[in-house]
Amino acid sequence: ASLTARPPLPLIRFLLQTMHCVGRESNPGVYGSMVITWTTEDKVDSVVEYSQWGGKFLDQTAKGSSVVFEDGGSEKRKMYIHRVTLSDLKPGSTYVYHCGSDAGWSDLFYFTALDESVHWSPKFAVYGDMGNENPQSLAQLQKDTQARMYDVILHVGDFAYDMDEDNARIGDEFMRQVESIAAYVPYMTCPGNHEQAYNFSNYRNRFSMPGDTESLWYSWNIGPVHIVSFSTELFFYLNYGLDLVFKQYEWLKKDLEEAAKPENRALRPWIITMGHRPMYCSNADRDDCTKFESYVRTGRNDTTPPVPGLEDLFYKFGVDLELWAHEHSYERLWPVYGYKVYNGSVEHPYVNPKAPVHIITGSAGCRERTDPFIPTPRDWSAFRSSDYGYARMQVFNSSHLYLEQVSDDQDSKVIDSMWLVKEKHGPQAWL
Repeated sequence: ASLTARPPLPLIRFLLQTMHCVGRESNPGVYGSMVITWTTEDKVDSVVEYSQWGGKFLDQTAKGSSVVFEDGGSEKRKMYIHRVTLSDLKPGSTYVYHCGSDAGWSDLFYFTALDESVHWSPKFAVYGDMGNENPQSLAQLQKDTQARMYDVILHVGDFAYDMDEDNARIGDEFMRQVESIAAYVPYMTCPGNHEQAYNFSNYRNRFSMPGDTESLWYSWNIGPVHIVSFSTELFFYLNYGLDLVFKQYEWLKKDLEEAAKPENRALRPWIITMGHRPMYCSNADRDDCTKFESYVRTGRNDTTPPVPGLEDLFYKFGVDLELWAHEHSYERLWPVYGYKVYNGSVEHPYVNPKAPVHIITGSAGCRERTDPFIPTPRDWSAFRSSDYGYARMQVFNSSHLYLEQVSDDQDSKVIDSMWLVKEKHGPQAWL
């Protein structure tokens, strides 16, 4: 067989580098590893050739396997999703690689193995809602990524618009577009509403996140941070199984309980969540976050049994920062819980706040354009913008986190920034 339709499409995937497998029924990964994922239309071998930067060129070989993915569209297109794990990587070292087989090889790419220490300061790009059409932020993100500005990308739901369209060819094209980012740094994801077709099958098959839930929910550790990724969509697509939303809730509870234990919080004091549909927003539409009793925030009472919401759970375990998308805009909230503002002080609202901080950054660019806001901001809304753009975040240490929003409409100008400073983490920080 030969790769006649297209060359291999590599995507680096971070498997897990952590000292603690938090909240897991099984080990989600191993130390010093990276998962490479790519797609072919023919059944061929799954091979990655790689080498440490400056060493003997491509002197190491790793082999993996592929699974057949059949799209749910009318053509029932089949493709092979390849996954290869590179192990025993040296933290902080750069590796050059290509993937494929003797039937065809990708271009050469490089990545830096993540530091396994809890004392380093990881840097992130954060955004959601990027499509094939009108991907306004993509060019600058490519430039930033290849300039090594980021250690990790966090894509907070909604890809391609939509991956299932044209019998999943739109999904193929999206993967080609983000290759210039995702082949260089770990590309971590959560599902959005635009992935719902055929029970989220394109999302579940194309992305290789930690754990055994087909990337729907998972957690992982990086530096002083425990990051929890989950699916807000389980609250809305109950036709795929009401039991899933309860399974996720129980998993979230166990994961946060483990992460909040004093010995774990001492190592990784920051807990950050990422989910697609926000609990709060001040946009001028009828999305869930515009309702006082949003499903994600307070749950659903129209099911048997009722579905619990997530705000109380996240507050109970002292989640520090909640990252969202879905609204095609940027909005920074004051520290908020139950629609009430709990600033640290009038002069320094984000210094020792008494509630979690919410950030919505869903304006990376897609065919649906940006979303407007209601004329008067809510009391809990601190800053908002409908510019295309994305966020940058760096966790400096156990007490200081920096986040800024970049406007693609204004030549990458930083239009908003904040320091989140916490001397205490966990529920005791709210006292």
